[in-house]
This record gives sequence, C-alpha cells and structure tokens, in this order.
Amino acid sequence: MKEIQNQAQPERAAQQDYDELIELWDASVRSSHHFLTEEDIQYYKPLIRNNYFQAVRLYVIRDKENGQIAAFMGLSDELIEMLFVHPDQQGKGYGKILLEYACQKENIRKVDVNEQNGQALHFYRNRGFEVIARDETDAQGKPFPILHMQLK
Repeated sequence: MKEIQNQAQPERAAQQDYDELIELWDASVRSSHHFLTEEDIQYYKPLIRNNYFQAVRLYVIRDKENGQIAAFMGLSDELIEMLFVHPDQQGKGYGKILLEYACQKENIRKVDVNEQNGQALHFYRNRGFEVIARDETDAQGKPFPILHMQLK
C-alpha cells in the first residue's frame, strides 16, 4: 500500500463542499457497491446530498496536488455513518487516516457496512472491527443487509 504524506489530515467539510462530496460518493459507490442498480443509486443520491450530509459531522481529506477531496467520512455521536474514498485515490491510506481519526480523536468504535460490500468489510476487519449484529434491510427498508461492526 502506498503511504500518503504525513501532513494529510482530516478537516471539517463545509456546505459548499457538498456538490464535490456527492460526486465522490457517486464514483465510489459505482466502483464498490456493485449490488446497487442505477435506480438505487439515483434513489440514494439526493438523500445523501440533501439529508445525510447535514445529519453528520463531515470530515474530508484533500489531495495535496490538486486540492480536490480525495476521501470523506461522516460521523454521528457513536458511529462512522459513511466513509468513502474516490476510486482514483484508493490504496493511498486516506481511508485509514479517516478511520484512525474517528477512533482516536472522536472515540468512535462502531460502523455499519453493507454486507455485499466485501471491500469495506475487509477494510474494517483488517483494522480490528468485528460483526456484532446484522439487519436484513438497510435504514430505508431496502433488501441490502447491514452488518453492525464494533472495534474489538
């Protein structure tokens, strides 16, 4: 795995970042959530952009070369609600930096993962998370099982 420079640190996202964030979300979901149809993506996209972003504390990491957002996460009081890395930026350690920030600085110990997203499941398991519960559907009642994970 390529390591990124030490100075890459999460910063709070602003509302003016939402358009860039939703485009990153879209690219990331298309590369990792193969179980979603185009109809599913179009269903979730406005919910993420217009509701979910405002319901969490959003953190971003910007690419030092071009200033674009390379990765972002959203945190609630006790949960990593979302963590996405742009497909072109994967493997550079951005996800790990965000996860470490959540665990060390925000004392977050839980995350929910789509069961069909093997890449995310592998990422969290490799960092000490284990499945503690499972729901048959997502929060919208759609047939996408959710795994509730917690840091050991």
